[in-house]
Amino acid sequence: MERRDFLKRTSLGLAAATMPVNPLVAGDERKSHLPQLKLKKSLKFDMVKEDMSILDKFKLLKDVGFDGVELETPNKLPMKEVLQARDKTGLQIPGVVCGATWKAQLSHRDPSIREEGVRLVKQSLNDCKQYGGTTVLVIPGVVDDETSYQDAYVRSQGEIKKLFAEVEKTGVKIAFENVWNNFLLSPLECARFVDEINHPMIAWYFDVGNVVRYGWPEHWIEVLDKRILKLDVKEYSRKKHFDEGAWKGFDVELLEGDCNWPVVNAALRKIGYSGWASAEVPGGDRTRLLTISQKMDEISAL
Repeated sequence: MERRDFLKRTSLGLAAATMPVNPLVAGDERKSHLPQLKLKKSLKFDMVKEDMSILDKFKLLKDVGFDGVELETPNKLPMKEVLQARDKTGLQIPGVVCGATWKAQLSHRDPSIREEGVRLVKQSLNDCKQYGGTTVLVIPGVVDDETSYQDAYVRSQGEIKKLFAEVEKTGVKIAFENVWNNFLLSPLECARFVDEINHPMIAWYFDVGNVVRYGWPEHWIEVLDKRILKLDVKEYSRKKHFDEGAWKGFDVELLEGDCNWPVVNAALRKIGYSGWASAEVPGGDRTRLLTISQKMDEISAL
């Protein structure tokens, strides 16, 4: 090879190496080298806005393509009816949400309120076991003008440790979620919080859309890694946040916000995640629920 040809080819190679990488092409290449993303679709029971029986709601969700549904606990739904609906439709109940821990905070300065929170989580663990689920979503703590960050950290860990015997008895795991509670605001801190509790049945329920306000979901996924037990799926728009207010950021449809789903999915593939992904968006009638189901299919295929 003549020197001028060598220099020409070398310069072309260097130019190619320094050119901006097409993120879509790069994403496709990464995707081809990673395992298939296998997700089961779920949503929250209160997203069904049709006026019908528990059984008919389960049938509707099965018809529009969902694999499961999560219930809020404790609840007033007749256990027998729920189990019959589950068994007749084949729609699974992968877990429950103990939203009551927003008020009965495990970080509260009042020991009686913390005690109530522990009681509610225990009941949720037992309800979840009867449903055949595997996780109870728990708010790990709340920081406000009456509860300091350090106090929330110490109190919450202390209360969770009181639940070890119950999770072991029921076989149901506790999964913390990041929920705009002014607490555990970075993935490194969330991982540390779980690791310090140091129990194999205490881990994380990762909400993809909730972290877009102050971070990138793929970074959280990379750090939380195998600590992630389940996913909540929603969108968030930074533009609406800045133009209309922080909570308005959620007022966008799936695939129309700032969640970079191909990159999020690549991060999930990288950690080997497979399991449940639960929509947590405004619900509605059959048509609306079918749209949500179809959009979740689109997301998982990216």
